[in-house]
Amino acid sequence: MRELRPLGEHGAPERQPSVSILVPARNEEASVGRCLRSLLAQDYPDYEVIAIDDNSEDRTGEILAGLAAQSPRLTALQGAPLPPGWLGKNWACQQLVRQAHGELLLFTDADTCHHPRALADAVAALEAQRADLLTAFPQQETVTWAERLIVPGMMWTFLLFMPLRLAYRSPKPGLSVTCGQFMLFRRLAYERIGGHDGVRQEVIEDMILGRRIKEQGLRWRVADGCPRVRCRMYHNLREVLDGFGKNMFAGFQYNISAYLLGWLFAAALVLEPLAVLALWLLGAALPGAAVALAGGAVGATLLLIGASYRRFGFRPYLALVYPLTLAIVMGIAVYSVVLALTGRSYWKGRQIARPKIRLW
Repeated sequence: MRELRPLGEHGAPERQPSVSILVPARNEEASVGRCLRSLLAQDYPDYEVIAIDDNSEDRTGEILAGLAAQSPRLTALQGAPLPPGWLGKNWACQQLVRQAHGELLLFTDADTCHHPRALADAVAALEAQRADLLTAFPQQETVTWAERLIVPGMMWTFLLFMPLRLAYRSPKPGLSVTCGQFMLFRRLAYERIGGHDGVRQEVIEDMILGRRIKEQGLRWRVADGCPRVRCRMYHNLREVLDGFGKNMFAGFQYNISAYLLGWLFAAALVLEPLAVLALWLLGAALPGAAVALAGGAVGATLLLIGASYRRFGFRPYLALVYPLTLAIVMGIAVYSVVLALTGRSYWKGRQIARPKIRLW
């Protein structure tokens, strides 16, 4: 948490390079207007905003065209048909880059909302840390109980499994995490790793782009975007299931063995102490040391989850139901495998092709 520095901590940079803000949008009529208006209000001298309607089935394209008519800083594109071998968002980003003129490229989602200082602070952080890719985790807005129970747990998992101090020093690509809701690239670095053309079929294209930055010996950094960027990525249980369902197994590159080991570890870490305490309360004869260790583990878990929830702007009391959160997340983990095995994963009305499953 000390390593995860908030946007806004760095002073003004010596230079302010030109920036292209790139926004792919498909079926985002409820949020894209708010997003683009916040981007058009950035306190930064040299930037452009380019948004693309990725063949939406709602009023997204109409909203983009209306805003573009009001602001010369905004360019609205109509997406070309999806070619074979591409996933929709990756193809949309590829088209956006072709129209971009900036020295820096900021990819952000249409369901985000940006403080007027968000861009300036992100550029300052990128320059101060000499990064080639700066990614930031926005403050996640949660309204329904499905969102409140599941989304905060995902952020805690990031803090738990990604020791940033070690990740910054290690050349291993797997020790990285990149959030597609906010990715600020130096253009030369983005082109060096092949851009979205090199991840055209990747479901977790953001994660792969971050790994490729490290593979090329480039500099990757993570920021806490909560002070400057907000996002409500899901709106109901169906979206939560489909969104995390398509990403979870993909995050392990469809490796069954690694996936099982990862979730067994999570279960042992979080659920086993609760099981020990439950057996003790039911009268099982257990060594006092085992009960004490289990109680300490539960207390430590509550403390750590509560601290991470507070840091990311979630209600701290949700930490009290962390066993339910983990149980639901593990259920989604199983659902993610089922989707991959059956090829029944959909997102934004498009089917995602059945991936190649690896045993090892």
